[in-house]
Amino acid sequence: MSWQEAEVRELKVGRYMLIDDVACKIMEINLSKPGKHGEAKGRIVAIGIFDGQKKSVVYPVKHKVKVPIIEKKKAQVLSLKDNEAQLMDSETFETFYLTLDPDQIGKVKAGEEISYWEAMGIRKIMD
Repeated sequence: MSWQEAEVRELKVGRYMLIDDVACKIMEINLSKPGKHGEAKGRIVAIGIFDGQKKSVVYPVKHKVKVPIIEKKKAQVLSLKDNEAQLMDSETFETFYLTLDPDQIGKVKAGEEISYWEAMGIRKIMD
């Protein structure tokens, strides 16, 4: 999959990282000071961008974590059926199906162009 490595001390609020192979947006970072016999730790609170679940991890500041490469793309809505949309990528002309969130069902219409994100093989329509 597509990701790169970064140390915990390089991460910032609003950026992304992988927690349990799920792409998450960092909401909060707390760095502690080093102790007498240990090194500084970083406590990270993040929310999954595809599932919306809150996750929390603690790592030493020199620990390397995976940062996902998120591709932001455009697609045309070909058709809608129940809570599923058939999309065609604007660059590659690949067609695929994505499930709509409950709040997107009335907003997405056939024939219009929408943006979607792809990371770690998962796609989601973003407004």
